[in-house]
Parts: sequence; C-alpha cells; structure tokens
Amino acid sequence: MNSLQEETLAAVPQSAANHKIGMGRRAELLANRIEEGAAGLAAFAEGLSDTEWRTPMSAHDRRTVGVIVHHVASMYPIEIGLARAVAGGNAAPEVTWELVADINAKHAQEQAEVTKAAALELLRRNSAEAAAAVRTFTDNELDGTAPVGLSFGAPVTAQFIIEDHALRHSWHHLARIRSTLSR
Repeated sequence: MNSLQEETLAAVPQSAANHKIGMGRRAELLANRIEEGAAGLAAFAEGLSDTEWRTPMSAHDRRTVGVIVHHVASMYPIEIGLARAVAGGNAAPEVTWELVADINAKHAQEQAEVTKAAALELLRRNSAEAAAAVRTFTDNELDGTAPVGLSFGAPVTAQFIIEDHALRHSWHHLARIRSTLSR
C-alpha cells in the first residue's frame, strides 16, 4: 500500500471502512446487545426452582416460565430470517400478529414439558447464531426497507426488525418473567 492509499484509508471513518467488509460497528453493537439480553435471560432462568419454571405467566397467558424461555430461544432463527428478507428489500405481508399468535400457541402445546436444560441450551445456541448472523449485516443491509405485516404494512428497516424482535425479545420476556415471579 502506498502512502496515498494509507492516508485515504486513515481519512475514511472506521464504520465506512468496516461497511465494505461486512463488519460494521452498528451490526457489532446490535449483535452484542442480542448476546447481552440472552445471557441475562439465561442467568436468571438458571436460578429458577422447578416450581418457578412451571409457573404460568398470568391468568391470560397460561404459558409457563419455561415455555417462555424456550419460546425466546426458538424465535431467533425466524427473527433473523425476517431481518434478512427486509435487508434484501423483500416484503413480508404474511408475517402478521395473527401468525405470531398461531406460532406461539403451537409452540406452547409442543413445548409444555420443556426442561430447563433443553431450553437453556437452545437459548445459548440460537442467540449465538443470531448474533453471528447479525454481525454479517452491512450498513446498507441494516438500512434496507420493506413492508412487513407486523408493522401493518409500513416499510421498516432490517435494523428495526433486529432491534424490535431478536434484540428486544429476551429483555421483554425477562421483565415479564420477573414480574410474574415478583423478583
């Protein structure tokens, strides 16, 4: 590399330089937050008693705490897939809150007896894979938009999908579990 190339590279903001190789600072920060949220949920869940693990979330939401932990873990691939679709400009009008409710109901039935070990293993594996996938997003991909049914057809960015779903999900459910268990 000659001195002009070095000076040019030094003058380019680091995020722009990283953008070219798919390792942007934004993607890294999002991935770190996914890992942080999953680790917090896992740490809390590890300390639950068997009775707490089997406690229903509420009178309205009869899923147990354990099913909720497994639910968070099982949704990462779907959430990242949706973000990938949006990053590519692909509309997802079929991804609606009704679909989410159906997926959640089916999951609750199938995982009613999920063990803590199985749920925590899935949480660790899927959150790590989700974070790794997010790290591959370029800034342009994070800024990619497409209409999504969950947002009532509004064009949202891939970054929004990551933040509102893969990132927020563990934090949201951890807060609900703490409230349910008064902890």
